[in-house]
Amino acid sequence: MQLTTKAIVLSSLKYGDTSLIVKAFTVSDGVKPYLLRGVLASKKGKLKSAYFQPLTQLEIVASHRNKGALESIREAKIHYAYQTLHSDISKNAMTMFLSEMLANSIHEEEPNPSLFEFIEVSLQWLDTQVDFANFHIYFLIRLTKYLGFYPDTEQMGASSFDLLEGEFTDTPSLNPILSGENLTYFKTFLGINFDGIHHIKMNKGNRQELLQSLVLFYELHLQGFRKPKSLAILNEVFS
Repeated sequence: MQLTTKAIVLSSLKYGDTSLIVKAFTVSDGVKPYLLRGVLASKKGKLKSAYFQPLTQLEIVASHRNKGALESIREAKIHYAYQTLHSDISKNAMTMFLSEMLANSIHEEEPNPSLFEFIEVSLQWLDTQVDFANFHIYFLIRLTKYLGFYPDTEQMGASSFDLLEGEFTDTPSLNPILSGENLTYFKTFLGINFDGIHHIKMNKGNRQELLQSLVLFYELHLQGFRKPKSLAILNEVFS
């Protein structure tokens, strides 16, 4: 079946000398894998390799056979042209990290328009910002709403947050927890919207520790989740 849909590139892997295997999150069908034959060799075709950088927002004309095999893209054009996301060094590092997090977190081949809109609008917001050092923290916390393990906030006055149980608690536990300064920052992120990100002042140590805990939170709640390789690069850029 041929269709036109918006899509966000999650990953792109070179296949052979001239082709790419692209994983994209589509409005129409959720996550889809595509084989783009000869895209690295062609300069005049309807598909350009530059379109398939991580988190690029596209409109594609694709053929979906829905048989579990690699699909094909007939045409692609930029749906939203980023001004800074791929050219700013810090934003590019954040983009690489978030694309890995999304690729490791979203696997369903079924529509999820609310999740798509959240990612789409969030990235467009990031593209326009100057002060964005906390963006990925807030984004990952909000993303858990759509993935089904958003923190239970009933007992937010408690002294710790149990990462395995996903709830605030005063009960001692051997489970990994958030406490102290990082717990305070975590609670603050739960109570703001995007425009409040700028007002949270964290040093690099706190930011890295909280991010490590969030990655662990994902590992504990998503089966088969793999820790992103780009996390080390992100920490280096924001150190």
